[in-house]
Amino acid sequence: MNNSNANLSTIKILTYMMFMMFAMTTDAVGVIIPEIIKEFNLSMTAAGAFHYGPMAAIAISGIGLGFLADKFGRKVTIIAGLVLFAAACGLFALGHSFGFFLFLLVISGLAIGIFKTGALALIGDISDSTASHTKTMNLAEGFFGIGAIIGPFIVTYLLTSGVSWKYLYVFAGGVCIVLCLIAAKVNYPKTVIESSEPINLSRTFALLKDPFALGFSVVIMLYVAAEAAIYVWMPLLLSEYTGSFAWAATWSLTLFFTLRAVGRFLAVWLLSKMSWEVAMLLFSGAICFCYVLSMTLGLEIAVFLLPLSGLFMSMIYPTLNSKGISCFHKSEHGAIAGVILFFTAAAASFGPLLMGVFSDIMGGHAKYGFYMATVFAGLLFVAMIYNWLKKPATQRLAQQNISQYGNQ
Repeated sequence: MNNSNANLSTIKILTYMMFMMFAMTTDAVGVIIPEIIKEFNLSMTAAGAFHYGPMAAIAISGIGLGFLADKFGRKVTIIAGLVLFAAACGLFALGHSFGFFLFLLVISGLAIGIFKTGALALIGDISDSTASHTKTMNLAEGFFGIGAIIGPFIVTYLLTSGVSWKYLYVFAGGVCIVLCLIAAKVNYPKTVIESSEPINLSRTFALLKDPFALGFSVVIMLYVAAEAAIYVWMPLLLSEYTGSFAWAATWSLTLFFTLRAVGRFLAVWLLSKMSWEVAMLLFSGAICFCYVLSMTLGLEIAVFLLPLSGLFMSMIYPTLNSKGISCFHKSEHGAIAGVILFFTAAAASFGPLLMGVFSDIMGGHAKYGFYMATVFAGLLFVAMIYNWLKKPATQRLAQQNISQYGNQ
């Protein structure tokens, strides 16, 4: 293997590890929330701040700072974000109050918005076609899925060992320091600037006028809102289940994350067998089916179908995210990644918040929030039917294939 190929492999591994590392913290909140409800005597809405607080910070950072990856380069942006994230995670060891922990989560959210937009833009730099971009994105999100399994496992292990859940963040901070050292030694590919237009926040907001940026962002919001219901509120929903399959309720979140991770690796193969439009149609329909049956037939069915939805959710987000970013020139990938990340994190923040508020209003039962999530899943399915019938992004993606990669 020559130096160029070795460097490219290192960049890919670094990118995959970054996705895995921050997933350990963001997707462990479903296990942490029941603990902080007891520890600090909180309502569902207040405890949910552990999720929607950092998600709101990611949203603000994504749209407000996403252009940094285009202006200062992928390497500087990624290292800056990783350093800030490591510092926030390390400080968890010193905290004892809910307010202090929430403050650190907000800081970590800002950091994630910085280094994730850099990583998303980097995927475009190392791809040789829009199809290659989608496959690499699914692989990266596959490692995110692995992190989403590791995080809850670490929290569960800590709690059963009598150790505070906060040391999950200390562990993640340590991993982050290692990634910083690796990132500092890697040579990154240069990004070709397409125009002389200033790279700043105004340029990012200008992208909001593009119908492809808005279209993909809105569809991704629907998906994320439906998905977030699983890892934020499903443990609480199924905690009241006492039927014959109580073991399934205990392992439901682990099963969901496992199926989601496996599905993202399988997506690389699946996308070579069918068009992405057909795949999105089939999988969004299956998600809607799982939600509707779970809500109409009760917990005896939900205990199996809600975790199973992870398999169908697996390739939705990375594929839509990739296609949305691929509709733009590489020199804009940081900014457009930030725009899509804003809508992603906003949905991940306010979706569970609305579900928690609605559930509290209706008496504190999590099932009412899942009724709302079912509506989001239904709207996503309708959007994917339109995408399959009209194929609105086909021409734009073909143009980018020709102009940037020389592919017909």
